[in-house]
Amino acid sequence: MLESLGSLTAGPWIYAVVGVSIVLDVFVPILPSGVLVITAATAAAAGATNATVPDSFAQDVPELLLLALCAATASLLGDLVAYRLAWRGGARLDKAISRSRRLSAAQERLGNALSKGGGILVVVARFAPAGRSVVSLGAGAAHRRAKEFVPWSALAGVAWALYSVSLGYFGGQWLGAGWISTGISVLALTVAGVLAAYVVRRPRTSSPASNLAVASATSPTA
Repeated sequence: MLESLGSLTAGPWIYAVVGVSIVLDVFVPILPSGVLVITAATAAAAGATNATVPDSFAQDVPELLLLALCAATASLLGDLVAYRLAWRGGARLDKAISRSRRLSAAQERLGNALSKGGGILVVVARFAPAGRSVVSLGAGAAHRRAKEFVPWSALAGVAWALYSVSLGYFGGQWLGAGWISTGISVLALTVAGVLAAYVVRRPRTSSPASNLAVASATSPTA
């Protein structure tokens, strides 16, 4: 079991694979970026806590801090790419989305939720299936100011990276570094995504404070 984990995560290439996967999954949400992060963190737990593993395995497992930094940076970078592309092609993007009833409904629900919930919902949406895609593309298409989107996107990336790495690492420590602990950690990430989707789509009561936030967020760029 340890050898199979090591073969998947050994070497510095794992950071590049994780980074590219996270950047691209803003456009292709089915990419298993979260699974890759959890698997790499589980291997790190094995190398850090199991004294019986081969020295070559312990040397090749990913560094947790570097893995988390890579995941958070790639998350922000992917968001910025999607944001800028949507900013430049907002009309074409809206036209493409309007052709799909499901995408249109998802964008409308999330857009309303963001307007009522404020920037913290960008963080919550990062955990929801395809939530990151809709938020980043929607923010760009709506020409929201970068200073209103980027800090929340960065916070979302850090929160998601730390949560995913922690799941893999502590799951590997408590349940043993194997496919069972990896599967349970992935399940926990999935549950968080389901809960995030519920929070994002849940109707929220409008308030004067939220209305003020909406007015600020939707104001045109100077």
